[in-house]
Amino acid sequence: MKNKLTLSVASSLLLLSLVACRAKQETAVEKDDKVCVSDSLAKIITIDSAYTSQVNDQVKLSGEVSFNDSKVVRVFPFSGGQVQKVNVSLGDHVRRGQILAIIKSADVAGNYADLDVANTDVAIAKKQMDNQESLFKNGISSEREFQEAKENYNKAVSTATKIKNQITINGGGHTDANGLYMIKSPIDGCVVEKNAEAGSFIRGDNSQNMFTVGDISQVWIWANVYEADVARVRKGYEADVTTLAYPDRVFKGKIDEQNEILDPQTKVMRVRIALKNDSLLLKPEMFASVMIRSSEKTSMVTIPSVAVVKDNGKSYVVVYHDRCNLELRQIEITKTFQSLTYIKSGLEAGEKVISRNQILLYRALLED
Repeated sequence: MKNKLTLSVASSLLLLSLVACRAKQETAVEKDDKVCVSDSLAKIITIDSAYTSQVNDQVKLSGEVSFNDSKVVRVFPFSGGQVQKVNVSLGDHVRRGQILAIIKSADVAGNYADLDVANTDVAIAKKQMDNQESLFKNGISSEREFQEAKENYNKAVSTATKIKNQITINGGGHTDANGLYMIKSPIDGCVVEKNAEAGSFIRGDNSQNMFTVGDISQVWIWANVYEADVARVRKGYEADVTTLAYPDRVFKGKIDEQNEILDPQTKVMRVRIALKNDSLLLKPEMFASVMIRSSEKTSMVTIPSVAVVKDNGKSYVVVYHDRCNLELRQIEITKTFQSLTYIKSGLEAGEKVISRNQILLYRALLED
C-alpha cells in the first residue's frame, strides 16, 4: 500500500513537471541567460526598420479671412451735393463701370455754367485777336495792340481749359450740365461698405468714402502665431485652411508675408496666407482654422511613434537584432509629428525596432 502511494505521488510530481515545462515553452518570452522571442510572441509583434527622412512639422493656428488690400478700392464723391439715387446694396456684386449712385451737385452745375461763360470769352477774345491781326497787317493798328489781343485770347483759353480740367477731375464724362454726376465702380467686386442713402446730403469737405468695393477672387488669411510656435512657422510654408461654413472643404495656400514683431498686448505674430477664391466661398471676416505644414531640409532617423516606450521621463526602444538578441536602448527624441518620431541620438538608420507589444519585451529586458 505504501509503495502504491509513493508511486502515485511520484506520478503526480512527474505530471506537474511536464505541464510546467510545456507552459514554460509556451510563454511569450523565454528567459534563461537572455531574453528571446518565442513563436507565440512573434505572431503578435511588429518589427520596423529605422530610416532617414526629412523632418516634417505641423502647427495649428487660428485666423480670419480678409481682403487683399491691393484689390480693395474706396469710392469717394467728387463734390458735395444731394444723393438722388443709390443703385446697390451692401454685399452686391458689381462690374467695373457700373453706376453705384447718382448725385446732384451745385458745384458741378456751377462748373458747367463757368465753362459756358469761359467758352464765350474765348470766342470773343478770338474774334478780337483776328481783327487786330488783320488791322496790324494792313498797317491800321500797332503791333502792341495785336499782342494785347493775343494775350487776352490766351488767357481766355487758359481759363476755359482750367474749368474743363476741374470738370474732368470731378467726374468728367460722368457729369452733365444739370449738375448730375454718377459714381461708378472702378473694379469688379463686391460692395463691402456703403455710406450713402438716397436723399442724404454730402458736404463738400466730406472725407468719408461712399462705397468700398473689394475683389474677393483672391483673399488673405491673417493667422496668429503664438511665441512658442514662432520658430516653426516661416514664409513659404504650405497652409491648409478650413472654415466653419465649409468644414469639409480645404483651401490651400502659402505663407507669403509675416510680421517681424509680436503684438505687445496679445503676444502673437501675424502671418499672411494668400488664397485663390474663384468660387467666392470665402467671405471677409470669416473665422478660419489654419494648419501650417513644413518640410524642413534637415534629415533625421525616423521610426513609428508607437515603437517608443516612455518610462520615468525617458524614452526607450527595443532594438531587434535576432530572436534571441534583443537590446533595450535609450533614445533622445527631437520631435514627434503625427505617427512619426524623429531621433536625435541613440539609434541608427537601418536598425530594427519592435513597434507593437514591445512592452512585454521591455519588461523582460528590464528585469534581465
